[in-house]
Amino acid sequence: MNFLVLNGPNLNLLGEREPEVYGTTTLRDIQAGLEVISAKRKHKLGFVQSNAEHELIEKIHAAKKEGVDFILFNPGAFTHTSIALRDALLGTSIPFIEVHLSNIFSREEFRKHSYLSDIAIAVISGMGAYGYELALLGAEEYLKNNS
Repeated sequence: MNFLVLNGPNLNLLGEREPEVYGTTTLRDIQAGLEVISAKRKHKLGFVQSNAEHELIEKIHAAKKEGVDFILFNPGAFTHTSIALRDALLGTSIPFIEVHLSNIFSREEFRKHSYLSDIAIAVISGMGAYGYELALLGAEEYLKNNS
């Protein structure tokens, strides 16, 4: 199976940015953990972080050509603002799970709306870094049952 993990703006600051909200695990730590799981299961794993919306859109477009089976996506603040990312995901028809470290539904009112949740296979919110692992395992199970 071929997975792509996409991370939106400010996630490069994980481990130092608001640790009381996002924890102390770095994005590199998350990537390393997913690489171990993927290697054991003989999956291909791409991992990208960008603060630029257009770069994430281009990665989604390229994923279709690269044979990505499933996307794990933490869009960060773009969750609440980006119709363009929504359209890119719809345009490629690659299934995805929306991942958030914090529980966006227990935070500020503006964070409770997602432009992506209703088209996602699932939303994992509030499980910290472990949410990425849950998303990978859930994506694997989804592909086994829907191929």
